[in-house]
Amino acid sequence: MNEVKKNNFFLNEEVNIFLKNIIKNKSLANGYIFYGAEGLGKKQTAFQFIKEIFKQSSPSENVEERITNNNHPDFLIIEPDSLSTIKSSGSSDFEKTIKSGSEIIKIAQIRNIKTFLSQKSINSEKKIVLIIDAHLLNEAASNCLLKILEEPSNGIFILLTSKLNLLLDTIISRCQIVRFRSFSSKQLKSIFEEYLDNSKLKINTKLKFEDLINSANGSPKQLLKNIEIWNDFSDEIISKLDSPIKNSLEILEITKSISEKLDIFQQIYLVNLIQTIWWRKTENIGLVKKLENLKNLLKKNFQPRLAWEIAFLKIAMEDI
Repeated sequence: MNEVKKNNFFLNEEVNIFLKNIIKNKSLANGYIFYGAEGLGKKQTAFQFIKEIFKQSSPSENVEERITNNNHPDFLIIEPDSLSTIKSSGSSDFEKTIKSGSEIIKIAQIRNIKTFLSQKSINSEKKIVLIIDAHLLNEAASNCLLKILEEPSNGIFILLTSKLNLLLDTIISRCQIVRFRSFSSKQLKSIFEEYLDNSKLKINTKLKFEDLINSANGSPKQLLKNIEIWNDFSDEIISKLDSPIKNSLEILEITKSISEKLDIFQQIYLVNLIQTIWWRKTENIGLVKKLENLKNLLKKNFQPRLAWEIAFLKIAMEDI
């Protein structure tokens, strides 16, 4: 796993300045929506923001540890039901659970907020509710949350989402939107150099670092995933993925290795990376579209090895 030299919670400088000013001026709103693509540090930033809010009320308390361990009496996390279930079972790899698209935030979870807010704050002026992946609220849960937001309370709400369009307009109107913008290639390079322990980080020399950057879609998290996934493969396989594969036997061997070595999410990251490399070499839009279709099949739980085989064989039949 890639190691980070030091903690940097507010990676997005624009967000950093905005939230620090809120803390400094004690100008807290009742609701915030942290919005932006996956992997831009919304959850990490939210946790640090919450810690700073609580530190104002009780500087002597061990806020950092209590928030990290989720045992602060004035803090409540709401997350999609499948994540809550897996978390209670002791698994730490939440990403692998989100495959069926069945994860959801239910009305019973939102009703818990009402109970939580009805109780007097213990260590702080206000209670804080963090809702992860708020776009997964079902209709009943959304309406219930709206009613809570409409009523005066001693709560501060922070909603995290990558899909603002799936939230009720009436919920959006009652919150301040904090936009997390994707990082530029220059910013990603800077993050890579400043925050990653390069002495322990191996990047396969057969891979162009620019391809890693470009395929990350502005996300530091995806950049790290790309590096980790690519380094899991042997030089032999990497050299074959360096350009579209024409040999049918090689396609069968490589797709078998990919489907066995990587989980679905890692495979999707790999498709992004291959798209970037092959586009640079071919500038063939048809090829990119075939890989995009492969990505969609993987997201829909189509049999992974078969999906890779079909995509690669179709590409092999093209005159590139």
